[in-house]
Amino acid sequence: MKIAVIGYSGNVNETPVKQLEEICEELGHKIAIKKHILINGGTDGIMELVSRSARNAGGEVIGIVAGLESGNKHLSFEFKTGMDSSMRSVLMMYNVDAIISVGGKAGTGLELFSAYLMGIPIVLLRGTGGWTDRIAGVLIEGKYLDERKLVEIKNSWNVDDAIELAENSKRR
Repeated sequence: MKIAVIGYSGNVNETPVKQLEEICEELGHKIAIKKHILINGGTDGIMELVSRSARNAGGEVIGIVAGLESGNKHLSFEFKTGMDSSMRSVLMMYNVDAIISVGGKAGTGLELFSAYLMGIPIVLLRGTGGWTDRIAGVLIEGKYLDERKLVEIKNSWNVDDAIELAENSKRR
């Protein structure tokens, strides 16, 4: 299964990313030991932390990178898109089976909406801040972004649950 982890970009030693280091380490490690392929934006922040942990556990990590940027050193494969970050985010959604969201700023919000519109299963790893927690408060019936009910958004409060929910979800 190809699982995307989306969330905060930025320096891994600064807030809010640093506060989520343990969660990201556990998430990357468990995705790898379950033999899933980790896909992300390939650069810094949450992406770097989960990539490092997955690679250290022997996992495969694909970074779909905006523009001609260089990805982080923990990627198994780097795909330079030549696109800006918003277009890269949409392209990434075409290549995943499910996403797990950890915190995040506007780019994460875009990825959540893109995944929803494409019918990709979404798991919110709650308690991580940013758009991951913010979007949970506006869901229709606690699980949909709009009245079309394209895909149910799942809430998780721990890494094991998040991965299990992703594994048991089917892309529309």
